[in-house]
Amino acid sequence: DEVMAVNLKGVFFATQLFANHCRSAKRPGKVINISSVHEELPFPHFTSYCMSKGGIKMMTRNLAIELAPFGITVNSVAPGAIETPINKNLLNDPAKLNSLLGNIPLKRLGTPEDVANMALFLASDESSYATGTSFFLDGGLTWNYQEQ
Repeated sequence: DEVMAVNLKGVFFATQLFANHCRSAKRPGKVINISSVHEELPFPHFTSYCMSKGGIKMMTRNLAIELAPFGITVNSVAPGAIETPINKNLLNDPAKLNSLLGNIPLKRLGTPEDVANMALFLASDESSYATGTSFFLDGGLTWNYQEQ
């Protein structure tokens, strides 16, 4: 319940407030959700996380259609393995890190800047025709994934 409340319901209610504000102000807007490669890839023993991110994927698609008439685009950034403190155990275990890097065609972890740059693109006018899409930032992991 906690994972779904934060990862899915929190995003839904924040989007609802933002969309209502945009509509009241009669201005366009951009919703940028943070999802995960696990909206698409199974992650054994993390079912609730995968469920929440799968929900983000479908919510992004659905709200993109619902909000398009108001000039509001809705997209998701779906990071793979990103070099952040949450991955401390992975980063400090050469065997696990090398195993993961073996599944990433670009042979590196992503950085927080990689994620921020995609969000900046989606917030810019250059992405004005993109809506209802998940943008995977995973170095090719999603399409090269092998069960770990």
